[in-house]
Amino acid sequence: MSKYIFVTGGVVSSLGKGLAAASLAKLLEARGLKIAIIKCDPYLNVDPGTMNPFQHGEVYVTDDGAETDLDLGHYERFTNAKLSKDSSITAGKVYYSVITKERRGDYLGKTVQIIPHITDEIKERIKKLAKTDEVDITIVEIGGTVGDIESLPFLEAIRQMRWELGENYAINIHVTLLPYIKSAGEQKTKPTQHSVGRLREIGILPNILMCRTEKPITQEQREKIALFCNVDVEAVVEASDVKHIYEVPSALKKEGLDTLVLKKLNIKLPDKGLKAWEENVVKRLRSPVHEVRIAVVGKYIALQDAYKSIYEALVHGGIANNARVHIVKIDSESIEKGDPRKQLKGIQGILIPGGFGNRGIEGKIRTVQYLREKKIPFLGICLGMQIATIEFARNVCGLKGANSTEFDKDTKYPVISLLEEQKRVENLGASMRLGVFSCEIQKGTKSFEAYKRVTIEERHRHRYEFNNEYRAQLQQKGFIIAGRNEDKDLVEIIEIKDHPWFVACQFHPEFKSKPDAAHPLFEAFVTAAMKHSK
Repeated sequence: MSKYIFVTGGVVSSLGKGLAAASLAKLLEARGLKIAIIKCDPYLNVDPGTMNPFQHGEVYVTDDGAETDLDLGHYERFTNAKLSKDSSITAGKVYYSVITKERRGDYLGKTVQIIPHITDEIKERIKKLAKTDEVDITIVEIGGTVGDIESLPFLEAIRQMRWELGENYAINIHVTLLPYIKSAGEQKTKPTQHSVGRLREIGILPNILMCRTEKPITQEQREKIALFCNVDVEAVVEASDVKHIYEVPSALKKEGLDTLVLKKLNIKLPDKGLKAWEENVVKRLRSPVHEVRIAVVGKYIALQDAYKSIYEALVHGGIANNARVHIVKIDSESIEKGDPRKQLKGIQGILIPGGFGNRGIEGKIRTVQYLREKKIPFLGICLGMQIATIEFARNVCGLKGANSTEFDKDTKYPVISLLEEQKRVENLGASMRLGVFSCEIQKGTKSFEAYKRVTIEERHRHRYEFNNEYRAQLQQKGFIIAGRNEDKDLVEIIEIKDHPWFVACQFHPEFKSKPDAAHPLFEAFVTAAMKHSK
């Protein structure tokens, strides 16, 4: 039977509950336990797939095609946990399921209420994943902060589960803030006290407090927090700011978090440490041998979380090359108005990520033309691959006005277009080409050099595809079809001749990259950028 750790947060959002949950999972895996992780989001959207990146940040995609919160990306990067659609529970999914059952008559005429029907649905979904994967510990992160009205059904559900399972089978870790008031020169514990007070009003007594802080916590402060919040002194854990997120497991290890959690759950296991992680990841992050500057040219640059997995995968590529990657973020709209030679000066590699809509598209096309002519290493992802195709068609093949039907429905040369099956789609949610699909790589290409195998599987999230009617015409000019999905004869990877490293893919390789196992394309891209810098 799985044991449970419920992670809640208070005071403010963006405290790092997702990183805390992922780091704890990393520590528990190092002790030999099998972990499952679930994110509960209280918003009424069924999933974040239709949300604007400026509102929600990146949409992460699992192997089975679930569009999820970006915290699931942290879970996969830090751990070996297998994530799926069952790893993401939203209020939208829960309410939709309950209302569907009511319409079907499943409740036999009963009055359908938040308690017990909504809370029972939440509990069933949490338990389902633990049973399916036969895990030792299931970590459940509750989105939002204590006091949010939309979070209450989830908090009530975990309160019930803790009461039903008993203290050795379910514990709560509450992540809170210890703000440092500069003018007073003091660290304040009162916000943490109030947050725990709200949690206790709901009926949840925290077992461990994880205190986010800029300054070290003194023993006196630990004792004060323990007294006012009714926890053990040893259960007040310092979660101080670190330079790199991959240092968090080591920092929490020093605080003894894993040992404390196992004690609370009555589990006895030897401590095997984090030697491999610290040697292969943390040490290289802190003291890299090389440096490289890579530009990310996108339309959601203003929001840090919009390209979260892209940025992390670049860091992973740097770790694999023992290099620090300096990421230069450039808004593609600014290139439309300015001179790419000035904005891209000193850049050793350029990446164009995915996205939707025509804002900033011409800036991306100008970027690809510049890097193609200047022989700067390039990695295009999803929309980046489509942009590279459009630029090549226009400027190498002479197809003036070539475009994607997403941006110009009446273009004379639709080198990127909708699949026939996508033309019949009416609802936007979960209707794209989503999840894992296979790809056959052509030997002798840069992609094959990176992967070192013919058959790969990668995750997708898009509607538009390369138009095969233009395949021969582009190939005659040096366009290379480096990877292809044979089932539907879809172009997955493109390259061009006479360029040191120009690779663009229709899928999202960033979703399968880890700090201790960089994705092959990102590792090869950073390698190529380092060579270019010399």
